[in-house]
Amino acid sequence: MLRRGLLAWVSRVGGVLVLLCCSLSLLYLMSCSPPHSDNHPLSHALPRAGPVHPSLGGTGAGDVGPGKARAAQNGGPPGVQSYQALLQEREEQHRLHISSLKKQIAQLKEALQERSQQLKGVQESIKTGLPEGSETGAASQGGGFGEAHGPKSQQADLREYLRSQLSRAEVSAGTRLSSEYAVVPFESFTLQRVYQLEMGLTRHPEEKPVRKDRRDELGEVLETALHSLNTLSSQQDGKNSAEKALTSKVYSPSDFIEGISRTEKDKGTMYELIFRGESSSEFRRLVLFRPFGPLMKVRNERLDAASIPINIVVPLSRRIDKFKQFMHNFREVCVRQDGRVHLTVVYFGKEQMSEVRSTLENTSREVRFKNYTLLQLDEEFSRGRGLDVGARAWKGGNVLLFFCDVDIYFTADFLNTCRLNTQPGRKVFYPVLFSQYNPTLLYGSPEHVPPVEQQLVIKKDTGFWRDFGFGMTCQYRSDFINIGGFDIDIKGWGGEDVHLYRKYLHSNLLVIRTPARGLFHLWHEKHCADELPPDQYRMCMQSKAMNEASHGQLGMLFFRHEIEAHLRKQKQQQGANLKKT
Repeated sequence: MLRRGLLAWVSRVGGVLVLLCCSLSLLYLMSCSPPHSDNHPLSHALPRAGPVHPSLGGTGAGDVGPGKARAAQNGGPPGVQSYQALLQEREEQHRLHISSLKKQIAQLKEALQERSQQLKGVQESIKTGLPEGSETGAASQGGGFGEAHGPKSQQADLREYLRSQLSRAEVSAGTRLSSEYAVVPFESFTLQRVYQLEMGLTRHPEEKPVRKDRRDELGEVLETALHSLNTLSSQQDGKNSAEKALTSKVYSPSDFIEGISRTEKDKGTMYELIFRGESSSEFRRLVLFRPFGPLMKVRNERLDAASIPINIVVPLSRRIDKFKQFMHNFREVCVRQDGRVHLTVVYFGKEQMSEVRSTLENTSREVRFKNYTLLQLDEEFSRGRGLDVGARAWKGGNVLLFFCDVDIYFTADFLNTCRLNTQPGRKVFYPVLFSQYNPTLLYGSPEHVPPVEQQLVIKKDTGFWRDFGFGMTCQYRSDFINIGGFDIDIKGWGGEDVHLYRKYLHSNLLVIRTPARGLFHLWHEKHCADELPPDQYRMCMQSKAMNEASHGQLGMLFFRHEIEAHLRKQKQQQGANLKKT
């Protein structure tokens, strides 16, 4: 018992001693602790507050925050708590700055989207002809309060400007012109070449678009056209399978065939581009217009050339050799390659009539071609009279006419160009053909002249664009009849084509005048009859001079005596030098 009580007493005394030691230690620490100081060892390493832009709601370098105020009142440097408050203040300022930047970015995106929608709305309204009354009225009502310069007024002004430029330009309809000299011709172009009429001594009938601005211009036009075609195809996804199949083709630059363009310097530039369609006879035509501003899509059409036959009308008098050469080209191009052509030959007189008939019959047997008509007129040759008779002799309804001469060479691509650049009641096509120079002068002698197919190269020394000739033309029979046809009182050579051309210029039809890279005038010796009136005889002689050779080649011929004399002197000088040595 005693032992057990002793143990309990000892444990109680030990506990009291431990508690007493802990209390003494705590009192010692409290009494020996140094006085409180705001001088923290890391205070020199904390960042100092810099100036903050007033627009962000912060304080400048001279502003005094709460921590600094307390430190100033205490007469000492700021402590840890004041620096923490300052850091929190800086963090809030940065957060407000980030929020402001995000808000500005959102506003810029909204403004950009609004501008894009405005331009798209302008183009769509011009294309569909929608009225703009509400927006224009709202803009005019707010003119006194500065609202006339707002987005709606700007959109209305832009729409009005683009519409006025488009309506003034010859894009969808022709403009009545006083003469052939008032025509603004087109340029034709492919992916690699531009074919132009502006010649001059340093210009070429065809050229690569070397200048950067021209390359960029045509590249932008092609890119816009391809984007329009492929965007239209992608929008058909919601349609039925039959309609979707019509637009499933993805267009690329290799589908581009050719295009034409012209610039009216007070209105803008019009572009018309032709692309291959789903089949060999289907094409897509896009018309773009640049009114000295953004490009506008005016029209997107699907064209099927398979359903457009061409009636080629050829007036003829003798010249059987040229006719046989013409029929050779006709068999290859019109029968074997195209297959949608009718030939109408109007022959004047009786001499060599049997040979013409036999040539047509032989062609019919060889290639199984039955679509031809031979008409005979027992009267003096008149080109206008022959073409007029051939055009009116067609009884199969409205047809596309191609007035052609026997010394013309054309390709299958040109026949499609003829189809695509004409439209009844709207457009007639007056191609500018490439006229061949005298091959004998070009190649040195008749023995070195290659076959015709190898001579057809568009270069400055091989020929020229026959921009003064209007005889080869594509037009629908209905337009030809409505315009009054040829002046059949004109006899012999020349004049009738210009007369018809002027009629179309005086009408509301759009006249497409552009170089045609698939249409050639083969050289032949030209005879100007003494019976012609003076004005016709002068035109004939001018044409004869132009057909012989280029400017440089004619100069070499004209100065050949001086050149030969120079060569003789050179040889004599060389001989004298040899004797001296």
